[in-house]
Amino acid sequence: MLDIKYILANKDEYAEILKNRKHDFDLSKLVTLDERRRKIIGETEDLKAKRNEGSKKIGMGKNHPEIDVEALKAEIKGMGDKIKALDSELSEVETELHTYLMTLPNKLSTTTPIGNDENDNPVVRKWGEPKKFSFTPLPHWDLAEALGIMDFEKGVMLAQSRFTVLKGLGARMERALVNFMLDLHTRKHGYLEVEPPFMVRSAILEGTGQLPKFAEDLYKLQNDDLWLIPTAEVPLTNLNRESILEEKDLPLYYTAYTPCFRREAGSAGRDVRGLMRQHQFDKVEMVKICTPETSYDELEKLTNNAGEVLELLELPYRVVNLCSGDIGFGSCKTYDLEVWLPSQDKYREISSCSNCEDFQARRMGLRYRPADGGKIRFAHTLNGSGIAVGRTLIAIIENYQNEDGSITIPKALVPYMDGLERISNK
Repeated sequence: MLDIKYILANKDEYAEILKNRKHDFDLSKLVTLDERRRKIIGETEDLKAKRNEGSKKIGMGKNHPEIDVEALKAEIKGMGDKIKALDSELSEVETELHTYLMTLPNKLSTTTPIGNDENDNPVVRKWGEPKKFSFTPLPHWDLAEALGIMDFEKGVMLAQSRFTVLKGLGARMERALVNFMLDLHTRKHGYLEVEPPFMVRSAILEGTGQLPKFAEDLYKLQNDDLWLIPTAEVPLTNLNRESILEEKDLPLYYTAYTPCFRREAGSAGRDVRGLMRQHQFDKVEMVKICTPETSYDELEKLTNNAGEVLELLELPYRVVNLCSGDIGFGSCKTYDLEVWLPSQDKYREISSCSNCEDFQARRMGLRYRPADGGKIRFAHTLNGSGIAVGRTLIAIIENYQNEDGSITIPKALVPYMDGLERISNK
C-alpha cells in the first residue's frame, strides 16, 4: 500500500505510473474521499471544542444564575449525538479510503523500463548456450510419460486438469531438487530455512498484496478464514508483521520450500499440457527484509542467488528486466530469470525476483528502528523464486534428454539422487 500523502503530493507523477502500468484508476475518487475525511475530522474537532466549552459553563452555573444550564445540557447532548454520527461517518469513509488504497499498485523504480508487455522486457544478461541436438528434442510430457515418471491422466482423475502425479524417479528428482536448492541457499547464501503454514489468514494475504485484488486466483477454505498459499513469499514476509525491528538485525534472509496453490484464473488455454502451469506446484522461495538504502543491492544479490541454482545445474538462462506493462502489482522492479526449453525453442520464466520497497511493509506494519536513533521507518521487502521446482524439472528433462529417450542427471544433482546418473527404461 502506498502512503496517501505521496499520492496526493504527486498526483501527476503517480497518474503517469498508472498509465504506464496499464491500470485504469480514477484518482479523483481518492482526492474526494480524502477531502471528505478531512472535513469530517474538522467538524468533529470543532464540535468537541464547543462541547468542552459548554461543559465548563455548566460547571460555572451554580455561581452564575444567568447561565441556562438545562439549555446547555440539551445543546451538549445534541453535540454528542452529532459527534457520534460523524464518528460513524468517518469510520465508513476511512474504510472506503483504505479499501481503495489497497487496490492501487506500487510505484515504479526509475530503472524499470516503460513498455506494454513481455515483448518490451530488455535482456540484462545471458548465461550458457542452448544445446544443439543431433535429433529433434521432445517435450517433457512425452519424455516423462515414456519413462513412467509422470502421470498426467492420474492427476486429472484424482483432481482435475492442471494437476499431475509424479512417480518413482520423477518424484525422487523433485525431492532432490528441493534439497539441493535449500542446501545452496542456507549453506552458501546465508538464508534461514523456515517451514511455514501452508494456509494463512486473509490479513496475511492482504499484507503481501494478494488480497483483495487477486482473490479469484486463490483457493479459500469454505468454513474458515484460511487460504492455501500461492507462494511462500506470503507467510515468510509476514513473519515480522506488526513489529519494530532493530537496524542492527537487518537484513533478514528467509528461505522455504512449500507447495503452492493457484487457480490460474487468467490462463485459460495457456500451457495446458505438462507441468508448466499447474494449480499445485512446488517452489523454493527467498525473502529479504532490509533498509531502503540497501534494497536495490539486495535485489541484485537475490537475483544472483536464483541464477546460481541454474548455473550449478548447467541450464542456459537469461535475465530480463520487466517493463511497466508486465511488472507485478506490488513490485517496483522485477528481474525474471528465463530458462531455455528446447521443445519450445525459447526461454520461459522460471523465477521472478522483486523489490517491493515499503509497499508490503506498510500493509503489514513492518518497521525498523534506525541505528542512529532516528524516526522509526518502514522496511523494504524483497522476494524471489529460488526456484520453481516443477519448471526446473521440465528444464532438466528437456535439456538433458538423449536420443534414446533417457535423461542424464545434472552433475550437481547426482549426490542427491544417490549417485544415479541417468533415468532410462533400460
